[in-house]
Amino acid sequence: MQRNRLPLNAEHSQSYSHSSAQSHLPMRGLIRKRMKTLFAMLIGLLTFQVLVIWAVEDLTLFESIWITMTTVSTVGYGDYAPKTLIGRLSTIIVLFIGAITVLTLIISDFIEYRFYRRERILRGLWIYKMNEHIVIINTPQHGGEQYFLRFASQIRSNPGYETIPIMLLTRQFPDGLPPELTDMGLVHFHGTGSDPSALQAVHAGSARHIVVLTTDENDANADSITFDIAYRLSELNMGYQTTSECVADRNRSRLKALGIRAVIRPIRTYPEIMVRAVVAPGSEKVLEDLFNYEHDHPHRYDLLLEDLNWADIVSALIRHDIGTALAYIDDDGEVICQPHIKEPIKGKGLIVLVRSSDTPGLDVVKEALERYRKFLEKWRDSQSSDAES
Repeated sequence: MQRNRLPLNAEHSQSYSHSSAQSHLPMRGLIRKRMKTLFAMLIGLLTFQVLVIWAVEDLTLFESIWITMTTVSTVGYGDYAPKTLIGRLSTIIVLFIGAITVLTLIISDFIEYRFYRRERILRGLWIYKMNEHIVIINTPQHGGEQYFLRFASQIRSNPGYETIPIMLLTRQFPDGLPPELTDMGLVHFHGTGSDPSALQAVHAGSARHIVVLTTDENDANADSITFDIAYRLSELNMGYQTTSECVADRNRSRLKALGIRAVIRPIRTYPEIMVRAVVAPGSEKVLEDLFNYEHDHPHRYDLLLEDLNWADIVSALIRHDIGTALAYIDDDGEVICQPHIKEPIKGKGLIVLVRSSDTPGLDVVKEALERYRKFLEKWRDSQSSDAES
C-alpha cells in the first residue's frame, strides 16, 4: 500500500468538486443547518417557557414541563393551565406564536429534505456512506438489469457476502434504478469510472471489490475506455481490489501490468464467472477455459459405467493422464455433477475435462477404467491374503 495514497472518499477530501454531486451539497447543508438552528430556537423557547411557568405558577418543575409540552404539541389535556397574567401572556407569545411556529417550520424542512433526498437518489446524485462494499463501474450494453440481478443474487450466496452493499457507477438509469434492482438493495451514482470525483462519491477507496465492465462486449475498441478506468484505479493504488473485463485477449497484458487483480472476457449470459473472479481470484481462468479449445475443454464419452465409485473413476483418469472427471450421465440421461466419492456409479457416459491439443479417444478411457478395475481386484486380493495370514 502506498503511503501517499490519495483520498478516495468524499468526506476525506476538501477538494471534491464534481459538478453534479457538488450541486446538491450546499442545498443539503443549507437545509440541515437551518433545521439545527430551528431546533436550537425551539429548545430555547421551551426552556424559557418552563422556567417562566415554574416561577409564576403554583406548579412543580415536572408539572411546568408537562404543561409546556402538552401545549406545544397542541394536545392540551386541560389538567393544568396557567392562571397568572404573566403565565398566560408567556404561553401566548412563547408557545402559540413562537414555539409552534418554529415546530411547524422544522416539520416543513424535514419533509422538504426527504423529497429532496428522494429526488437525488432517483437521479443517481446522492452520496451514500459505504464501506466494504462492491463498486460496479459501467453497465452492460444489453440486458444490464438482468445481469445485475444475477450478479447480486450469486455473490450474496457466498459466505461472508450475504449482505454486502452493491453500488453501481454508471450513466445508465437516469430516471432511477428499476424496482427489481432497488428491491435487491442496489444503489447507483450517475458518473463514470474515469472521473476521480465520481470514484470519490462511490467511496471506491473503502470498497471491498471494484468491478469494471466493458462498455461494449462486441467491440475491442471498448478496451480503451476500460484501460483508462483501470489506469485511474491503478494510480490510486486500487488495482489489487479490481476485477476487469477485456474484449481483446491482446489487451490483457496491459491491464495486468497495471496491477489489476483479475482480467476476464465479457460473458454476459454468465455473470457467475465474474462472481467467481471476485470471490475466488484465479477460478475465472478455469471457467474461461471451459468455453474455448485453447487449452482445456469438457469432453463427453459415451460408455457403460458400473463396478466403480466416483473416487475410482477420478483416480483412474488422473493416473492415466487423461483428464479430470467433472460429471457422469446416469441411465435416465441426467448429468450428475460432483457425486459423493464413495457413491457407486451406474450410468452411460462421462464428462471429462481434457487437453484440447491432445484429446484422448473413447478406447483410451475404457482401457484406463478397465486397468483400474484390475488394479483394485489385485489390491483387494492382497488385502484378503494378508488378513488370512
